[in-house]
Amino acid sequence: MERTPNDTPVGVDDPYEHVERCDHLTDDGRCRYAFEHAERDPEFARERRENDYACLVGEEDNDWSDCPHFRSRATDRECARCGLEERRMAHSGERPLLEEHHLSYPSDGQEPNHEITVYLCRWCHAKIHASWARIDDEAPPDTEALSEREGRRSRELDEMGFESAADRYDP
Repeated sequence: MERTPNDTPVGVDDPYEHVERCDHLTDDGRCRYAFEHAERDPEFARERRENDYACLVGEEDNDWSDCPHFRSRATDRECARCGLEERRMAHSGERPLLEEHHLSYPSDGQEPNHEITVYLCRWCHAKIHASWARIDDEAPPDTEALSEREGRRSRELDEMGFESAADRYDP
């Protein structure tokens, strides 16, 4: 299993199994990185330009790990393990229910090749780093997580509720 630099598990054997697409991939199969950041890697940009900016993975038999600029950061706002949905309160300093969890870390003291993240609720995140859970486990949300989410939902509904001035003030 992959591990962090602090030797805690990340909850997966292969981070690329939890990737749907690269953040730089456009809807028409082109590499946005090569177009927008050509100065960072001129050789890569030149090769992509010669191929009409086609994504490297779409060519030949390449996979995500073959692209030097691959990045996959979670965008869905639910826990990848238990499915708990985020519920954030506006203008509140409360700790979020979901936390970004990195699946890829440097090996042998080097920089990580690719950034791969998913969202985990803070309860699943703790279980994974404590070594007794995996991201692909079928797990229901923790009861404490459900309670916290529903408490936020109740406060949200209270804020959105209408109360007339006649009800608020005693005439």
